[in-house]
Amino acid sequence: MSRLGPASHPLQLHPRERQRLRQLSSHADGRVVRRAQALLWLAAGESVANVAQRLHCSRQTLYDLLARYRARRDQPILERLQDVARPGRPQTARELATQTVQELLPRAPADFGYRAQNWTVAMLQTQLQQRHGTWVSEDTLARALHDAGYCYKRPRYVLARRAPHWRQAKGGSNEGSKAATAPCSCS
Repeated sequence: MSRLGPASHPLQLHPRERQRLRQLSSHADGRVVRRAQALLWLAAGESVANVAQRLHCSRQTLYDLLARYRARRDQPILERLQDVARPGRPQTARELATQTVQELLPRAPADFGYRAQNWTVAMLQTQLQQRHGTWVSEDTLARALHDAGYCYKRPRYVLARRAPHWRQAKGGSNEGSKAATAPCSCS
């Protein structure tokens, strides 16, 4: 990496560039705002060290910003300040899952051959696999549910609880069953 020296840092901005950077410094997203502010401060004569301290970044970051800004001279100012596209897997699975969840959840699982009252993660995963040939993890499906505006909760398994009058149903009275379970006070 070649490092620009302090002598090559003075930035000369055209009045239209300065005006566009001022607009971007108040109406763009966070990274573009910081970069526009940094360029404006550097063009105003502030040192790289002061601007780096103000923005809580390294001086090398500012030197790299200046180099990129100058190298992209033929592009519009906004594109000169934005990040380059990075390689990586697109988020298509999550978007596809969100779309499918929005289609499926208003309908009953019985419409799709399931013997269940509510949708489960496994059933949604199966439907995604059948419809689009895409398998998604439980975490991706939980994010898709959140994106679609649904609340996702893992089921809590509760052991069967007895009704308060279960002894009456078995043939005993409530009073008699209490006496039978009371501690014995024989002497």
